[in-house]
Formats: sequence, C-alpha cells, structure tokens
Amino acid sequence: MIRRLLARPTGCFAVVVLTVLVVLAAVSLVWTPQDPFRTDPFRQWAAPSAAHWFGTDASGRDIASYLLAGTRTTVLVAVGSGVVASVVGIVLTAVGSLTARWVREGTAVLLDILVAFPTLLTAMLLTAVFGGSLGVVVVSVGLSFGVTIARVARGEIRRIARSDYVVAARASGVGPLGVLVRHLVPNAAPLFTVQLSLAMATAVLAEAGLSYLGYGAGSDTASWGNLLADLQTYIGVHPWSATWPGAAIALVVAALSLLGDAVRDATDPRLTTGDRASGGRAAPGDPAADGAGSPPSTTTTTPGVTA
Repeated sequence: MIRRLLARPTGCFAVVVLTVLVVLAAVSLVWTPQDPFRTDPFRQWAAPSAAHWFGTDASGRDIASYLLAGTRTTVLVAVGSGVVASVVGIVLTAVGSLTARWVREGTAVLLDILVAFPTLLTAMLLTAVFGGSLGVVVVSVGLSFGVTIARVARGEIRRIARSDYVVAARASGVGPLGVLVRHLVPNAAPLFTVQLSLAMATAVLAEAGLSYLGYGAGSDTASWGNLLADLQTYIGVHPWSATWPGAAIALVVAALSLLGDAVRDATDPRLTTGDRASGGRAAPGDPAADGAGSPPSTTTTTPGVTA
C-alpha cells in the first residue's frame, strides 16, 4: 500500500508536506530563528532579510519564528482531533452495527441528525460555552467528525459484518468486541483512514478560523490563525505579510485532503487492478500480485464538510 501511495503524485506530495510539517514542529521545540513572541517597535514591518526571513509584523515580531512555533499547534490540533474522531467513530459504529435492532435504528436516526450540524458551527458553539482553547477545538472537531465517520462507515461495517468469516467467527464463540477488533475495524481501516485525513484537514482549518475569530488558541499560544488575524488588519498596506500564514494553512489542508484521496485510490481494488492492466507492476508481497482476494472497496460518497 505504501508503495502504491507514494507512486501517485498526490500521495507523494501529501506525504512530503506532512513529513516536513512534523519535522518543523519537532525543530520548533528546541529552536526558532528569533523569539516568536518578542516585540521590537524599532523593527516594525521589516522587509524579508537574513535576520527576518519573512519580515516582521506591526509589533516587530519575527513572522518566520511565529510560523515555525505555530506548527506545533497545527500538529497538536490535527493529531488530537484525529484521535478523538477515531474513538468516537469506532464506538458509534460498533453501537450502530453490533447491537439490538432498535438500538441500531435509534443510532442511525441520531447520526443523521447530528451530521447535519456543520463542523465549524459545532466548534463555535462549544467554544462559546466553554471558552476558547485548543482543548475545546480538538474535542469539538473530533466529536463532530466522529459522527461523520460513523455515518459513512455504517454501511461498510454492516456489509463486512454479514461476510462469511465474521459469521464463522461468531459461530466459533467470538464475542461482539472480538469481532469488532479482529475483523470489522481492520477490514474497514482504509475507509477510516480516508475519513481521518479529512477530519484532520477540517481540524486545521477550524482551528485557524476559530483563532481568527477569537475563539481558538489564546494570545499566549502561537497559532497561524492568530497571526492571520493580526496581519489582515494591515493587508491593504502590507499584503505580502498575510501571504505566509495563509499559504501555510492552505498547503497543510490541501496535503491532508489529498492524502485521503491517495489512500482511497491506493486501497481501491478496482483502481489497483486498472493500474496493473495498464502496465503497472504490483509491489512484491502485494496480495493482489499473487491472485489473492483484494480488501473491500473503500469508495464511499463522503458528505460535504461545511467549514
């Protein structure tokens, strides 16, 4: 799968961008070119130079240092929201697939209701009630997208639950939890991966948007949304300054979204079969190369995410 993922331009681009993001976040823990919070009234709006790679803002802060420090917030929000969304999605999927019929039907109705609320609106409601912080953003986006994951995965999980090997496992005495852990989640993993990449992209965008509106990270936390909010006031005078945080947000969100598409393409047996038919070679050890059965298709219509 990894080879098929990297063989696609979109997958390679996404992996490179996200790898660079993680490396920069790790580097920012121990080093930044300048103190990202240090202001210097004598260095206001300094042009990009060797001392200030992306220039300075109205307070004299080094934009490059602040952006570098903000990568930690971006990675924290993306990973944290992904973990919360995966836990919520798996739990709701299990409840909606392995319980009594009336519980399944009630869960399906509840999911249809909850999925109608846009992710960003849900995050804004929770931050308005509990206050703006990274923790609230992570939990709100994770809960919102966990509901979406459960709704999208419900049909695939129920299809897998009716397969012969799951029926055989139940007949041999394997309980619902064992069936979920051993069979349902592993076979639906590609679908979950696609949805999690979209959840993390939404989380990055939501955090930036909430910070821009004053509901996200506090002023003592380096955030790309905070920086964009500070710089947009002067965009008519110094338009180049707002380019950096805007481009960083757009690049990371695009990489996460493209990663989901690339994972879907790399795990879809119909697409991989088409690749081999057109002359591509299957990677050594690929079950499809030995004629083995392909994993279940993960091509699923994903509901639109309002951000």
